[in-house]
Amino acid sequence: MEQGAARERATGGPSVRFGDPGNGPRDDTREAAPGASSRERCGPPDDAPGAVRVPEQARGEHTHAETPLPFPGDGPRAVRRHSVRGQILDALRTALVSGELRPGEVYSAPALGERFGVSATPVREAMQRLAVEGAVEVVPNRGFRVVVRTPRELAELAEVRALIEVPVMLRLARTVPAARWAGLRPLAEATGAAAARGDRAHYAETDRAFHRAVLALAGNEQLLAIADDLHRRSQWPLLSAPVPRHADLVADAAEHSALLDALAAQDLPVVEALVREHFTGADGWA
Repeated sequence: MEQGAARERATGGPSVRFGDPGNGPRDDTREAAPGASSRERCGPPDDAPGAVRVPEQARGEHTHAETPLPFPGDGPRAVRRHSVRGQILDALRTALVSGELRPGEVYSAPALGERFGVSATPVREAMQRLAVEGAVEVVPNRGFRVVVRTPRELAELAEVRALIEVPVMLRLARTVPAARWAGLRPLAEATGAAAARGDRAHYAETDRAFHRAVLALAGNEQLLAIADDLHRRSQWPLLSAPVPRHADLVADAAEHSALLDALAAQDLPVVEALVREHFTGADGWA
């Protein structure tokens, strides 16, 4: 333990990398062999592609991190929560959307904690939160299995989202001044930038931010909570879903700007058509 702590201080903290989809399934429930090297226990070296580092000050269960936590497939981003569990939860959610945590695979809290350089406790707490959200299910004495979803589930989520959001957006189109919609342009542009880079995880994040900002104008906190939960669930990929084409992602992002135009113009038929198309066209990844 003392040698491991010294090594982490010298290297700035261990790295974590979820399974590479190109290398086949990975058994994340295996325990490290006694005396195994840090590379054997923790995966690839810090400079390996896709490696994710948890800041040293985030390794304790109750400390508060000030350094941003890098996410898979992207550079550092601002940490929105200061607790260790919150950082782990953000990283796991990103891994779910990107497909690095694969449907059907079982992941143990101790194994993931070893990769993150933290104890199993904050990982287990984060996984329990994901279980409440429906992303994973508890496997007794093994860990957590990523839920395998079906096309029917995604279609049902799209239908429920449309039932909730379409009437709200039509009402907002009739009542919100055009200048308020102009203030949401930066959020729409952020989704376009993520799509242009082909960054699915960041696109999913900015897409949720855009929809939250639009629905927030209704002034209903319960609506926001329910809509955001449905939106997050719709972003988890299917087991056998193909990777979305770059052009499709860019086209989906462009619908945000088109929606703002229609809302500002109070063009109700176009608003409804765009919202419904956005839900059905983005199933499984946006």
